[in-house]
Amino acid sequence: MKRLHIHLAVENLEQNITFYSTMFGCRPTIQHDDYAKWMLEDPRVNFAISNRSTQLGLDHLGIQAENEQELQAIKQQLDATQAPIEAQEGAACCYARSDKYWITDPQGIAWESFHSLNDIPTFNDQKAASDGENPFACRPAENNKSSCCS
Repeated sequence: MKRLHIHLAVENLEQNITFYSTMFGCRPTIQHDDYAKWMLEDPRVNFAISNRSTQLGLDHLGIQAENEQELQAIKQQLDATQAPIEAQEGAACCYARSDKYWITDPQGIAWESFHSLNDIPTFNDQKAASDGENPFACRPAENNKSSCCS
């Protein structure tokens, strides 16, 4: 079953962890110095926050697929929009390696459809930073406005 994904860029991570932990009635499923994620079952949502951005608020929305077949079904729906789609295979972001498809809605909001393959020990691919690329970038350049991925 698919899961809604919401990522917010926040200024004070600890203050927001306290707030959302109280609101959701549980601590984050994953927590790092710059990132926290709640994998909630009711409502079924992957809610993430990070303090890696200068632009606060909604970072992006998404749909997390449980397997490759679900991701390909989502991709077919994205194709039907006739909007440009950016594919990322094995992308390292938010302490996970995932296959992803990015699309931007008519309002300019980035949507990430993804299937996580495995957890990784770093926020992103440290090799990209050493190659001179943006060490925070996960999103395609045209969608890359803030944290999770910027």
